Amino acid sequence: MVFNFLKGQFIDVIEWLDDSRDTLVYRFERYGNNIMMGAKLTVREGQAAVFIHEGQLADIFGPGLYELQTNNMPIMTALQHWSHGFNSPFKSEIYFVNTRRFPGLKWGTQNPIMLRDPEFGALRLRAFGSYTIRVTDPGKFMTEIVGTDGEFTEDEISGQIRNIVVQKVSQTLAGSGIPALDMAANTGDLSRIVGEAIDPTLAEYGLSMPELYIENISLPPEVEKVLDQRSSMGIVGDLNKYTQFSAAQAMQTAASAGGDSAMGAGLGMGMGMGMAQTMANAMNQQTQQPAAAAPPPPPPPASTVWHIAENGQTTGPFGEAQLRDMLAQGRFGRDTLVWSAGMAGWTKAGEVQALSALFGAMPPPPPPPAG
Repeated sequence: MVFNFLKGQFIDVIEWLDDSRDTLVYRFERYGNNIMMGAKLTVREGQAAVFIHEGQLADIFGPGLYELQTNNMPIMTALQHWSHGFNSPFKSEIYFVNTRRFPGLKWGTQNPIMLRDPEFGALRLRAFGSYTIRVTDPGKFMTEIVGTDGEFTEDEISGQIRNIVVQKVSQTLAGSGIPALDMAANTGDLSRIVGEAIDPTLAEYGLSMPELYIENISLPPEVEKVLDQRSSMGIVGDLNKYTQFSAAQAMQTAASAGGDSAMGAGLGMGMGMGMAQTMANAMNQQTQQPAAAAPPPPPPPASTVWHIAENGQTTGPFGEAQLRDMLAQGRFGRDTLVWSAGMAGWTKAGEVQALSALFGAMPPPPPPPAG
């Protein structure tokens, strides 16, 4: 019985089976028991075991099966001043860190993002999406974030990371120079730029963000309403024909509105005849009246503006006259990357048909010197 009592005072198997799916760090409970030198430590895939001894970060173990001895616990051995081969129990806090990916975390802009759009002027945008985090440096994560928290979940860090994501998204969208109507086609590139901007900050916490997605960028409701009206006008086309078509539909509806009632049938017929007479009079007046003066010529098309990408920064928009001046000053050339509304991506200026006139008068590069 004494042997069983002494045996109960020591821990000889150390492991953690995670069934929560949201726990980043779990402290292995010893309940005051000592850990026997030679105990078995099991660290499964997607885990790391961190030993904290007397408040100091000691050894870190990756996936595998270990027999705790002085030869595989170098920091712990130095802290305890053990002689080589000295077999003695010890007390340490053991934290299991979950190193797998935690996907499906959400972010969104609580306040609108202000930007200057080349087509609409000042705009307010909202955006939302998802991201994935992962612990890449268990020791740094323990010292910088977790501390002595015995069960640290993703909810305790997601708020801080969400703030970092929203800040970088706001800066990226506001400085991208991409028109609001074209941002949906560039969410992949914008997500990559935001992820690269976030990585250095997360690395200070021992974290990384393998995936970040901008799922939606939306305009304010009043701006979307104006765009819908503009789209509707484009679909309607000729307003005169649309008016005549609407009148014909109204006449058919009025004619059939009476149903079985004679009064309704007569009223529908009268309304239909009145509408038909009105349309006939309008057509006769158009035939009898002399031809109206020719309409004024349409306004000239809006000039195309261009954005320039240099050294990871975008500038613009520039008109063709400004590009011509920049070309004369040597600040613009055939290899300069340009982009304009409607283009699929950044393209060298010399390969854009609309800019070919700028380079038409320029001589080609001189031939190589004769051998």
